[in-house]
Amino acid sequence: MNETATGLVFRTWPLTETSLIVHWLTPSLGRLATVAKGARRVKSPFHGKLDLFYLADFSFNRSRRSDLHTLREVTLRDTHRGLRQDLGLLRQASYCAALVERATETETPLPKVFELMLGLLRYLEAQAPQPQTVLAFESKLLTELGLQPDLARSQLSTSARQVMSALADGDWPMVGRLTLNQGQLREAKEFLQGFLAYHIGRPVKGRTEAIGV
Repeated sequence: MNETATGLVFRTWPLTETSLIVHWLTPSLGRLATVAKGARRVKSPFHGKLDLFYLADFSFNRSRRSDLHTLREVTLRDTHRGLRQDLGLLRQASYCAALVERATETETPLPKVFELMLGLLRYLEAQAPQPQTVLAFESKLLTELGLQPDLARSQLSTSARQVMSALADGDWPMVGRLTLNQGQLREAKEFLQGFLAYHIGRPVKGRTEAIGV
């Protein structure tokens, strides 16, 4: 059965000498995997359309036997080119994508998580890497998953609680304007690390590098 969706390319890797596996994040279908047959050929209709964090409309045939579906067509909407001009931005986006993969189930609708991730990518293209960007994404993702921490019952200092509230509730421009001192940054970082470990499990690789840009 042929289906259509809009999605962000979350991950790609070779399947054969000519084909790619492409993992997507979509609002209506959640995370799903497709195989792009022949995508590694220069003359493939997929050529130049499947790369990390590309936003595209696509169609696929759903497999009845596995979770790997067959990609049919791709119409590129945005490449988020700015991310490739700064390694720090790419590290932050990649960590946040890995966190979404760890925290969500496949093929479950994730409209708010999709909008959160898309908003992050657009923000990163217009903003130099900042440590609070990652902490804000973690806080906002926890909220969308129904796991928002009760800051009033935490052992955070008063100023760190205020920072955590701003990270979770503020829009991206406001997050960019926040100024965190070293104490607030350390408290927020360690608090979120422990909270994520409790609810999601082992740490997602790349967090230290993403925050410490």
